[in-house]
Amino acid sequence: MDINRMKESAEAEQSLDELLDELPDELVGKLAARLRAGEKLSGPGSAIGGMVGRVIERALEEELTDHLGYVEGDPLGAGSGNNRNGAPAKTLKTEHGEIPIRAPRDRKGTFEPQLVQKRQTRIDGLDEKIISLYSRGLSVRDIERQMLDLYGYTIGPDQVSRITDGVLDEIRAWQTRPLESVYPIVFLDALVVKIRDASSRMVSNRSAYIAVGVNADGERDVLGIWLAKSEGAKFWLGIVTELKQRGVDDILICCCDGLKGLPEAVEAVYGKAIVQTCIVHLIRHSLRFVAYKYKKQIAAALKPIYTAIDADHALEMLDAFDAEWGEQYPMITASWRDNWERVTPFLAFPPDVRKVIYTTNSIENLNRQIRRVIKTRGHFPTEDAAIKLIWLAIEDAQKSWRRVYNWNGGARTAFAIHFGDRMP
Repeated sequence: MDINRMKESAEAEQSLDELLDELPDELVGKLAARLRAGEKLSGPGSAIGGMVGRVIERALEEELTDHLGYVEGDPLGAGSGNNRNGAPAKTLKTEHGEIPIRAPRDRKGTFEPQLVQKRQTRIDGLDEKIISLYSRGLSVRDIERQMLDLYGYTIGPDQVSRITDGVLDEIRAWQTRPLESVYPIVFLDALVVKIRDASSRMVSNRSAYIAVGVNADGERDVLGIWLAKSEGAKFWLGIVTELKQRGVDDILICCCDGLKGLPEAVEAVYGKAIVQTCIVHLIRHSLRFVAYKYKKQIAAALKPIYTAIDADHALEMLDAFDAEWGEQYPMITASWRDNWERVTPFLAFPPDVRKVIYTTNSIENLNRQIRRVIKTRGHFPTEDAAIKLIWLAIEDAQKSWRRVYNWNGGARTAFAIHFGDRMP
């Protein structure tokens, strides 16, 4: 390695701050003068944009030197069998607008640059920004306008679709990734998306089912997304079996909103699992039968049932409710009695733990964030398009997730006492 290459190798190990400190005062002074004259520091047509172009060209030249094995002008190149063959102009779309560069090439065409690859027109980082905008619910047209406003150039709808489609392989890997062996709690819920059928061109509703698991450390994780035209025992058996195949050996409690066929499917695969009906959903269902002027009274009358000290006391409270309101609203008592076996499991736990398992609020909050993102779409052209946006919304939402409240303060111990060796 010659002196210059050794020097450049050492510079590559310096931090960016150290390199900036070494900028000549004369160059810094000239840049400052241009800024005072009104020139932009960053963005389209900025001084930084021009510097970025120069740096990229220099890096590409170094890549070509490494590929050929000799520096430009070295006599070794004369008998190497391959040499430089010009540097055609190309334009890169970057955060600083469109930057013209010259990309060097070799005569044999064997040089494959990594920094800016052949036919690449966008610099690294821009795709991530486009995907980030898409994940926040911006439509393809919105992103096109946003890029024009921010960077002074447009990214066509087809390009945006191709960029966001790039996450599909990542989604497939995520959907089949190995899971933890035990989840103390799994929440299951659904939201509705509209999808256009490719053959009939008709738009129909599909249910997007989402599973959120809470592991032994109280950390939440979305286990998967599944689309279905209708739910039933066969559909849920397929999902639960998939979780088993991905490494989930045991589920302690499965909390759901009375999904048809789910309890039977869970019990078929995880024979010891407890299926807990979401109390909040059951209350909402009960209040659907009630006239508006009585809703507060009925809600107050139901509260002693699900705040009872145990299942026996809860049954007494249900009988008391039936005595007061049963004649006027018999369907409420009937719905609670019909689901009683799956209503009361959470009452075996202390009050702090009950808050964790008696409601699917944890997953409903996630669904609310997803709906905020997908509401800008009237419908999706394909199932892949729907799953793509839902997954991106989930990835964005999970950044702010924390451990389940009071998990180490009491919930974990209560689970260990109740389930014994099944709790890791």
